[in-house]
Amino acid sequence: MSAMRDHLIRRIRASGPMTVAEYMTEALLHPTLGYYPTRDPLGAAGDFTTAPEISQMFGEMIGLALAQSWLDQGSPAPFTLAEPGPGRGTLMADILRATRAIPGFHAALQLYLIEASPTLRAKQRETLGDTATWLDALDQLPEQPLFLVANEFFDALPIRQFLRGETGWQERLIGLRDDALTVGLGPEQSVAALDHRLADTIPGNIVELCAPAPALVQSIGQRIHDHGGVALILDYGDWRSNGDTLQALREHTPVEPLACPGEADLTAHVDFEALAAATPSAHSSLTPQGVFLERLGITQRAQSLASKLTGDALSSHIAAHRRLTHPDEMGNLFKLLALFPEGTTPPPGCDP
Repeated sequence: MSAMRDHLIRRIRASGPMTVAEYMTEALLHPTLGYYPTRDPLGAAGDFTTAPEISQMFGEMIGLALAQSWLDQGSPAPFTLAEPGPGRGTLMADILRATRAIPGFHAALQLYLIEASPTLRAKQRETLGDTATWLDALDQLPEQPLFLVANEFFDALPIRQFLRGETGWQERLIGLRDDALTVGLGPEQSVAALDHRLADTIPGNIVELCAPAPALVQSIGQRIHDHGGVALILDYGDWRSNGDTLQALREHTPVEPLACPGEADLTAHVDFEALAAATPSAHSSLTPQGVFLERLGITQRAQSLASKLTGDALSSHIAAHRRLTHPDEMGNLFKLLALFPEGTTPPPGCDP
């Protein structure tokens, strides 16, 4: 039995069943036993691979979209370039490389990374050197134009899950059965945040709420509303929460979410409707990642890079392009929501 499992069992015995959000927070972020503080989870040797690790083309397209929005808004200086949950720093390194030739862009930017994990902060410093300022929270960002990318950040935020009853909701809770972690249900109750979901659900449906997400988007959107900028939020999910989407990955293989707490990545699909409702800025429609990248010219970039490759390197490159853009892979599963100031041009590649 793992140290994290022992910790969770002791907590449940002492305090009773915990919410799914409490379980995720402990399993992912406990300072000495949690998943993120104790390892580098990315890449072939880790548990999952994100789009920037698949191909440099992803970061290049994102960088050029941010730079074009910066130009469209009059090239403000100084401005904040920020990324929450930046992994190993791969995406930001590709963004910086792709934008180096944009006149004035690098001279005006102030780079901020929001990262809680000491292990990942060290990896980011290896990748980016001392070019960044590290922060613990998004609300610590300066009050100035903000150009932000959040890739697979919101999916790791803790969720609560509710089962629709006849007239209200039963919260799914993590408890014990014969000293094993198990899912149970709390009493049926009214949940004000879900009143609007009574109209489009039936008894037995599951709806997820992510309490931290709207507050984070409100903070991002307020800066963009007040000072200008843009935020590109890319993640898997859909417009409205529907069903149990909690999932765990260990060594690139799906596992049961309660099977190995602290040793597997835990995520849930993002409810983009809740994010859009929270921002005081304008926002785009929800755009599939594949469509977004194609509009930005990823196929032309892929063809240019392919002309210099042969053999296994060429095969890997073609597979990476497909993985990022094809509807059967990440192309439709991942979506983009862009935030931008009212009355300005939406970022390139997204649906207005």
